[in-house]
Amino acid sequence: MPVQHYDITHTTTYRYAEPVSFGLHRVMFRPRESHDLRVLATDLQVSPPASIRLIQDPYSNSVALVQPLDSAAELKFVCTFRIEQVPTPIESLLEIDPAAEYLPFAYSVQDRLDLEHYLRPHHDDPEGVLIRWAHQFLQGEQESKRTRDVLSRMNAHIGSTLTYEVRNEEGTQTPLQTLERGSGSCRDYALLMMEAARRLGIATRFVSGYLYDAALDAANTAEGSETPISGAGSTHAWMQAYLPGAGWVAFDPTNNIMGGQQLIRVAVARDPAFASPLSGSWFGSANAYLGMEATVDVRRVDPLAPPMPG
Repeated sequence: MPVQHYDITHTTTYRYAEPVSFGLHRVMFRPRESHDLRVLATDLQVSPPASIRLIQDPYSNSVALVQPLDSAAELKFVCTFRIEQVPTPIESLLEIDPAAEYLPFAYSVQDRLDLEHYLRPHHDDPEGVLIRWAHQFLQGEQESKRTRDVLSRMNAHIGSTLTYEVRNEEGTQTPLQTLERGSGSCRDYALLMMEAARRLGIATRFVSGYLYDAALDAANTAEGSETPISGAGSTHAWMQAYLPGAGWVAFDPTNNIMGGQQLIRVAVARDPAFASPLSGSWFGSANAYLGMEATVDVRRVDPLAPPMPG
């Protein structure tokens, strides 16, 4: 796969009817580096001025601890990054260990020790609704129970049978709520697939990050040659399944994407609650809060172009 370079700008603004004071904020915006992704430049600007300290959380995600120093009627975070990405060829993602080629399969003892929190369901299913929903993807002959095929069918089914909705408020629907309502956001879709796959014995984890959409890129918009996809323009969420021989493989049920192309990961966790892009507190009158606005701009760039200001 060719090397791609992207400039990312993530802006979040909180507005208040009057000046308020702020507690500590946790910012998880920085892309997560690995063999397929490098961060070449980064900058974080906060208004009002703030002290910033960088740490790694238990999942080795990069977290900025931000403490605004002054009261204000607006709190604004502007994060900019330039990254280099080399998506893993889809052929590599299909090279699953023969012992795990069909469901059900068993992880090795050592893998189970490391994957315990990703194998255990985190949301209740008292009447077996979710497990029955998951088992529909196992129907048919043995050949139809190939692990990657079951996950691919589930990935496609969610996006084609549920109604996608943008929801800016915090929190994630439970899988049962998503099935009952027949709709959800990208994080709801990801959690549904995670919990369903766990009930089939597959280790999964939640991923938050960014989505590159060529239709929103200035270079392609004028030509109108690309079809927009869901989730671009804001933070995005998907899931990864751990498949022996292939490792962590991305599945985006919102757009029926398999693999890392177009997906730029920021944080991973066993549950969406631990991968919130931005969280914090403020102190003031109860009716002071006016709302929040967040935008994400991901552009493919020439690697020789000047880096972003920062």
